[in-house]
Amino acid sequence: MGNKDLHGQKWSTATLYLLIAAAVVVGGLALSFAGETPAHKATRIPKPLHDIASTEPSQKAVLAGGCFWGVQAVFQHVVGVTSVTSGYAGGTAETATYELTETGKTDHAEAVEIKFDPKLISYGRLLEIYFSVAHDPTQLGGQGPDIGPQYRSVIFPRDEAQAAVASSYIRQLNASAVFDRPIVTTIERKKPFYPAEAYHQDYVYNNPGQAYVRLYEAPKIEALQRLYPTLYREKPILSVP
Repeated sequence: MGNKDLHGQKWSTATLYLLIAAAVVVGGLALSFAGETPAHKATRIPKPLHDIASTEPSQKAVLAGGCFWGVQAVFQHVVGVTSVTSGYAGGTAETATYELTETGKTDHAEAVEIKFDPKLISYGRLLEIYFSVAHDPTQLGGQGPDIGPQYRSVIFPRDEAQAAVASSYIRQLNASAVFDRPIVTTIERKKPFYPAEAYHQDYVYNNPGQAYVRLYEAPKIEALQRLYPTLYREKPILSVP
C-alpha cells in the first residue's frame, strides 16, 4: 500500500518509516548542537508592539507555514478562534487543488484561513502563535521535510491594517534577535484564499496515529498548550463537529 505523506511523494510504508527514522536522528543531532528547540525559543518571543483593536464580531486571518495539516490543528486549539480551514493562497482559482499545488509551480502555498473573535484574541496574538509554535519562520523554501514554494512561510493579510501589523512584527522580532537566523516570512497582499479538498480538513484529528502527524504535527499542539496555557482550548474547533 502506498502513502502520500510527505506531500505529493508516494512512498511505500517501509520507505516512509525509514525516512522518518532518519529525520528523527538528524533532527535530534541538530537540536543537540543548537542547544534549543524552536519551542524553547518561543518562550522568549515578545508580544507585538503594534496590534489591531476591533469591536467587530468576526475577522479572518490567512497564514501559511508548511503543511497545512499542522497549522490548522494548532489554531483549532486557540481560544477566540471560531473556525480554521485548510486551503491554498497565492495562485489562481484554476490551480487551487492539492495535486497541482504540490508541483510547486502554481504560486500557491498551503495555507489556513482562521476566523476569530477579535474581542477574545487579536490578530497580533495570532501572529505570535504563528511565529512561535505553528512553524519555523527562519526556514527558507519549506518546513521540516517538506520542501518547495508551496510550503513557504507567508502571511496573506486581508487588509492594510493586517499588513502593517505583520510587517511591524517581523521587524520587531528580527531586531530582538529571538531567533538564531533572520525571519524569511514574506507578506503577499490581495491574494484570495481557496478551501482545500474535504479530506484535508481536520486531518490531524482524523489521522492521529499516522507517523507524519505524530512526528511533525502533534508536537506543535503540545507546544501551544505548554507555552500559551491561557490561550489553549482543550477541545479543538473542528470543521465537522
